Amino acid sequence: METGISTASFFPRLYTEDALSKIAELGAEVSEVFFASRCEYTKDFGNVLLGRLKAAPGMRVHSVHALTNQFEPELYSLNDRAYGDAIATFEAVCRVAEQIGAHNYTFHGATMLKKAVKYSFNYDLISQRVNILCDLAGKYGVTLCYENVHWAYFCNPGFFNEIKDRCPKLGATLDIKQAMQSEISWREYLAAMKGRLKTVHLCDYDDNGNLCLPGKGTFDFVALYSALSEAGFEGPCLMEVYTKSYKDESELKRAFEFLKECEIKASTR
Repeated sequence: METGISTASFFPRLYTEDALSKIAELGAEVSEVFFASRCEYTKDFGNVLLGRLKAAPGMRVHSVHALTNQFEPELYSLNDRAYGDAIATFEAVCRVAEQIGAHNYTFHGATMLKKAVKYSFNYDLISQRVNILCDLAGKYGVTLCYENVHWAYFCNPGFFNEIKDRCPKLGATLDIKQAMQSEISWREYLAAMKGRLKTVHLCDYDDNGNLCLPGKGTFDFVALYSALSEAGFEGPCLMEVYTKSYKDESELKRAFEFLKECEIKASTR
């Protein structure tokens, strides 16, 4: 395993390329690039990121993550125009991912923002669309990784269990804060994702569910690293926090160093 930082931890305080440079300054060697705008789904922007990576030897991008509501929900649309536009945007993101050497795409998919609506899933359609996305991403050497998100379709382990056998190329991203917000143990998500897990997102929270920097809350990161190791996970654990949780980068660096200490403690258990 390896601990890194997502550029999402600087959104919207820094532009994506500046966040990538800042992550290298903080000492991390692996990152997830969170694209914040449609203008970033281009070859030109990929070149900007490549320039930042060249200036930070040893830094690499493990995965990419698009801003969900810009297009991802329409990847399940029955309207051919909406679906076609969404597919084109998805492929553009995968193209930039290949350009910057990222092999994983953190995916939210369709959302469930209408709290008064009882959602019913057509798993055959969802699986069909996911397989199309997996094949398209695969053309660029990218694995589609469904992330657990409390306000999206994958808000409980059962969703992933329903589609994973129908989608053999599908990977997974575990987000521990999203598990807490779904009021389901991260261990249940990990069990569902076993064998498919590519990326882990790290954030801390207190007993009241308030999000904070790792080391400032009550989450047991040593237990998490241990469980990941026991599950055979060998990918990166990426700190993904919100800018409202810290005032300056020195706090972020301390949180990152705390996570690395937890990783070491888990490895010596």
